[in-house]
Amino acid sequence: MTEHPVIGYAVWAVLFGGIFAWEGISLVRIGDSFPTLSEALDGVMRYSAGRWTLFALWLWFGWHTFVRGWQFMLR
Repeated sequence: MTEHPVIGYAVWAVLFGGIFAWEGISLVRIGDSFPTLSEALDGVMRYSAGRWTLFALWLWFGWHTFVRGWQFMLR
């Protein structure tokens, strides 16, 4: 068996920790102008270019997460 990539797990832990920290700070400091994730995404999706950019990122992430390692389709 191959070893698990510990650095990959650490990067994902840092990314998810950052997202949870951002949301927690924004929910605790409601009176400030610190936006929640939904408010930030609403601001990006207000424009057509923002919607297309998020869609492209979603496709890129899905490809690299789920499809890239499939060997039977890429032979």
